[in-house]
Amino acid sequence: MKLFRQVAGKSLPALVPVLLLSAFWCSPAAAQDPVLTPILVDTAVPIIVNAVKPKPTGLAKFDGFVMNANIAQITVRARGNDLTIQTFTLSQEAATKMQQTIDKGGFQYGDKVSVLYDPGSLKAVRVKGKPSKSS
Repeated sequence: MKLFRQVAGKSLPALVPVLLLSAFWCSPAAAQDPVLTPILVDTAVPIIVNAVKPKPTGLAKFDGFVMNANIAQITVRARGNDLTIQTFTLSQEAATKMQQTIDKGGFQYGDKVSVLYDPGSLKAVRVKGKPSKSS
């Protein structure tokens, strides 16, 4: 330990003038220059390119499984809730299409359908779905 103090004590006075001279005559490194341009953060509203807007038809949609279907009405159980059962009377156009479907075999119990209906009168305007093959 004494040797370290002796070496440090003799070399320190020799290093002081060199450090002082290098501090005054050397320019700072380019990477250490402070950046003077402020960074601006823009918090703009997100741009919506194509917004999907549903067509205002005035009709509601009920997705579910067929329980019973004939040319006058269709009874459908909701997909997400097994306790919700809805019976719709068919409009004239829907009744003619239902007759064509019944002639080919008709909807069977458990077929997936989507019923477009008028919420005021619960009259089905259109029934979308693929009827299963009758056995």
